[in-house]
Amino acid sequence: MGLSTGSIDYKRIGLKVGLEIHVQLDTSRKLFCHCPTKLVEEGVDSVFYRELRPSRSEIGEVDPAALLEWRKGRRFKYLFSNTSSCLVEADEEPPHSLNPEALEVALAVAMALNMRIIDEVYVMRKIVIDGSNVSGFQRTSLIAVNGWMDDEEGRIGIQTLCLEEDAARKIEEKEGEAVYKLDRLGIPLVEIATAPDIHSPEQARRVAFKLGQLVRLTGKAKRGLGSIRQDVNISIEGGGKVEIKGIQHLYLIPKVIEYEVLRQLRLLELRDELRKRGLSKENIRKEYFDLTDFFANTQSKLIRKALSDKNSRAYVLKLEGFKGLLGFELQPGRRFGSELADYARVWAGVGGIIHSDELPGYGITREEVEAIYKTLSLDPVRDAFIIIVDRVEKVVKALDVIVERIKTAFDGVPEETRAANPDGTSRYMRPRPGKARMYPETDIPPVLVSDDLISRARKIMPEPLDVKLDRLVRDHGLSRELALKVLNDLRLDLYEKLVEKWRGRVAPSLIASTLTNTLRMLENEGVPIENIDDYHIEEVIELVANGVVAKEAIPDILREAALNPSMRIVEIVKKLNIAVVSRDQVVEIIDKIIKDNIEKIKAKPDKAFNIVMSEAMKILRGKVDGSTVSEIVKKRLGELIK
Repeated sequence: MGLSTGSIDYKRIGLKVGLEIHVQLDTSRKLFCHCPTKLVEEGVDSVFYRELRPSRSEIGEVDPAALLEWRKGRRFKYLFSNTSSCLVEADEEPPHSLNPEALEVALAVAMALNMRIIDEVYVMRKIVIDGSNVSGFQRTSLIAVNGWMDDEEGRIGIQTLCLEEDAARKIEEKEGEAVYKLDRLGIPLVEIATAPDIHSPEQARRVAFKLGQLVRLTGKAKRGLGSIRQDVNISIEGGGKVEIKGIQHLYLIPKVIEYEVLRQLRLLELRDELRKRGLSKENIRKEYFDLTDFFANTQSKLIRKALSDKNSRAYVLKLEGFKGLLGFELQPGRRFGSELADYARVWAGVGGIIHSDELPGYGITREEVEAIYKTLSLDPVRDAFIIIVDRVEKVVKALDVIVERIKTAFDGVPEETRAANPDGTSRYMRPRPGKARMYPETDIPPVLVSDDLISRARKIMPEPLDVKLDRLVRDHGLSRELALKVLNDLRLDLYEKLVEKWRGRVAPSLIASTLTNTLRMLENEGVPIENIDDYHIEEVIELVANGVVAKEAIPDILREAALNPSMRIVEIVKKLNIAVVSRDQVVEIIDKIIKDNIEKIKAKPDKAFNIVMSEAMKILRGKVDGSTVSEIVKKRLGELIK
């Protein structure tokens, strides 16, 4: 099988996908304190440090993911701003009571998803010691279970809905230390987990879109990059359950799933090839050979630089019968050697590995490769090797991990947590967490879900999409085609907000067309519309509502905003010189055009309107409504004829 995802029959291979959608809530305060839910880019009032370690669960177990983070031996540096954080985030003060506004939003979403709401909400602690939570745990609450939503390909089960606090923002990471900013820590998140009822990449994208949109329609969801994050759990027949975290863009979800399916299929092929070659786990031993002296005069700048540290050594792992398997491609641009390198980086902190299937390379010559094979008594036709150059303790740890990962290859696909790359591929992140990471929060009393709380939540519960479609057509005057486009747009909540704000001053159809047709047109032109934020659109519509610019100017303004996202819309209007002109000015401009083109008009009176209108719009496009220009042109030409 080649590295193509187009021929994969997802039904035949038994693809199962479950989604976890995390959406930041735009509440007035954080989940467990009264700090605002806004990020602060400037200003650090204080800095402090922590070192975190795992603790055993109530049944005496240690979570494997937490254990890995502890073994990295890092110290954590926290940047604290008084305008966005308090002693709760610093873990110097007990958490306050659960934010009732956030709880109402979570309940509203749960009701819209036909879920069974928990009678009493308890806050739990989930062990997280990667530094993203100062306390060493994340607070989370189970709100509802056992719901469902409809999809074109069948009903999708909704297993759980939780309300939890967002993590701190990682600013920088270097060896032995990670730096976090505390402004994001504590912002409320709604986490929605589906059952593994999704069976195709495109269906996963569609379900993720609907869930994200549903939360936004409460009017209480944040927008912008990082405000919504998607994780996917993927398995195929004979493969393993793999979680891929941190997918920030909807359009990447299908690609991530396609590439993970491809990776698992290729790992199964690799397993079969290992067996076909008669290899076994017993062939892979933790025996390493020191080739430091061999590289004393190497021309490889990479190795010379690594060995410049007197504590560094070059160790080699022999892999008999592995020729070609380290270069076995699993995903586009990623090979089995890439997987091994990921494990080595995560568990031992080395910069990477060098393997024989990619040599000569990295400055290592063909002659050196031949000499290595000879020194190690390996057969260059059938055998392979891995080189790691770093401090001795890191090299040994890295090679130990690589040996265990290679042994796992004989079984097929390991169950693990991976991180999404920008191109849709993924990399190893950590083991899958176990059940030992959750225990009760003792500082926060449980919250009874009262009838009054349910009643308040029901007021912001999103209406069903079929009901909303009818309302957009009936009350907003949209065509059914345009209404469907708006319903399937991520900015549906922005549309409703702008229609409500400018009712009677801006037609709903103009707002809808801007969000769907105009942005799509700009995207087709190659304009980077991902740079257009909600506030850009809001400011443009406000200028149209106030008569500062004409509706025809909207595409030009948004195009410029995409190319220069840091510019304010009023600055763009000034730059483009497209402020609205008065009616008298329009008449004056049209009269001059008629005067300058009078000979053409007389020669071709049947073309008079087109001649004048064309010249007028060159000057007035975006400065005045086109219908107004047309009306004045007709009137002035009519008077001329009389």
